Amino acid sequence: MSIDLEASWLQILKGEFEKDYMIKLKQTLKDEKQAGYKIYPKGSDIFNAFTQTPFNQVKVVIIGQDPYHGPGQAHGLSFSVQRGVRIPPSLQNIYKELVTDIPGFVIPPHGDLTEWANQGVLLLNATLTVREGEANAHQKSGWETFTDKVISEISAKKEGVIFILWGSFAKSKARFIDAKKHTVLTGVHPSPLSAHAGFFGSKPFSKTNAVLISQGKKPIDWQIH
Repeated sequence: MSIDLEASWLQILKGEFEKDYMIKLKQTLKDEKQAGYKIYPKGSDIFNAFTQTPFNQVKVVIIGQDPYHGPGQAHGLSFSVQRGVRIPPSLQNIYKELVTDIPGFVIPPHGDLTEWANQGVLLLNATLTVREGEANAHQKSGWETFTDKVISEISAKKEGVIFILWGSFAKSKARFIDAKKHTVLTGVHPSPLSAHAGFFGSKPFSKTNAVLISQGKKPIDWQIH
C-alpha cells in the first residue's frame, strides 16, 4: 500500500500512518498480495477520495461501506465505478432518485462520480480495500479506525459540512459528527433491498443544495457528464 495522500489531508492525518493499527494493516495487505489475492482498488486509487477532494474543499460527505469487489469496478470513491463498467444497482437507484429530485437530471451512461468529488463531495468508504470476490473482507482490519478519524477531523476542524448517511452502517458514524456545527442527512440505503422503503422520494440532493445555498456556498452540480 503506497501512502500517497493529498497534502492538506496528509497534514491532518500523517500521525495515523505511524500507529500500530496502520502498520498492521499495511502488513496484512502485503501478506495477502504475496499469497496471491487480488486487492481492490489498485494501490494508486486507495486514497483517491482524498486526492479528488482536498480537505479545504470538503462541503459534503457521502459515506459508503466498502469498495466494490469485482474486476475494474472500484477506484476509491464510494458508490462510484470506473467508466466502462456496468452501473451497480445501488448507484442505479441513486440516479433514479436524482431524476425526480433534480430538475433536468439525465442518467449518464457510466457510474464514475469523480465530477462530484471535484466539487467538494468526499465519497468516503469506511473500509478502503477489499479482496476480489469477497465483500467486507477487510472490515475490522484497521480501516474503520482510520476513516472514523477522518470523519472526526472534518467535524472538528470544519463548519457547515453536510453529511449524507444512508443505511444503518453509515448512520452509526453520526457519533463522530457534531450536529450543532454540521448538517446530518440520514436516510434509507439505496440498495435494491431497501430503496423502496424510503430512499426514493427522500430528496437528499436538493436538500444538500438548499443548505449550501443558505450558507452562501456554490451548490453541487449533480449532473454527471
